[in-house]
Amino acid sequence: MDGIITVFLVADPGTAQPGIVELLLDADLIVQLVLLTLLGMSVVCWYIIFDKARMLRRASAQSAEFLKLFWESRRLDQVYEKASLYPDSPIAEMFKAAYVELHKLTSGTEGQAPGTVPAPASADATDNLTRSLRRAGTVELTRLERMVPFLATTGSTGPFIGLFGTVWGILRAFQRIGATGSASIQTVGPDIAHALIATAVGLAAAIPAVMAYNYFNSRIRILNNEMDNFSSDFLNIVKRHFRGR
Repeated sequence: MDGIITVFLVADPGTAQPGIVELLLDADLIVQLVLLTLLGMSVVCWYIIFDKARMLRRASAQSAEFLKLFWESRRLDQVYEKASLYPDSPIAEMFKAAYVELHKLTSGTEGQAPGTVPAPASADATDNLTRSLRRAGTVELTRLERMVPFLATTGSTGPFIGLFGTVWGILRAFQRIGATGSASIQTVGPDIAHALIATAVGLAAAIPAVMAYNYFNSRIRILNNEMDNFSSDFLNIVKRHFRGR
């Protein structure tokens, strides 16, 4: 038809853009090392996330069950016998440590009714119990916090490691421009793509790590408060019994 020019654009197979895998395989060694480092950190973070989520869920559930057993029971020896049923409860572990210490302090007491709190051998008994509870609480808190700092490390350093890969990729792009004298997209495109991939991987590793770190810290703080409350309650029970003798 006169006055109408129809233009058909046919894609040239030779100009097909490489995929992500091809870009990564074609990347510079430094960029590949950056990406492998971030990938390794991300894998470790996800392992920690799943493992710590399971641990904290079991610790919260078993602590609630143990506290129910503790307050409903009238005999500490029965509570001690059943405390082993809650191996993931930090409160149960604190009680076991305090009960063992209390038993050591009063092992020579005679005429004591089974399952009740015996009188102390000295006025320093409650101080020893306090140290025992504090020591057990520290051990349990350390167990709960194990590997969590790695999430913070990944969250704080992941973007900077990705930024290093980005800067390196842009540097390589400028080197290509200087060597070829051309700033076409075909010349600098691959290096710019490598740089952006490094940034994306750094953020992908850091964002879940930071979110998980904040969440786990909140859960651990709640458990730590419950441990402190139990320690105070247990010491108050022992002190009231001592004053009543």
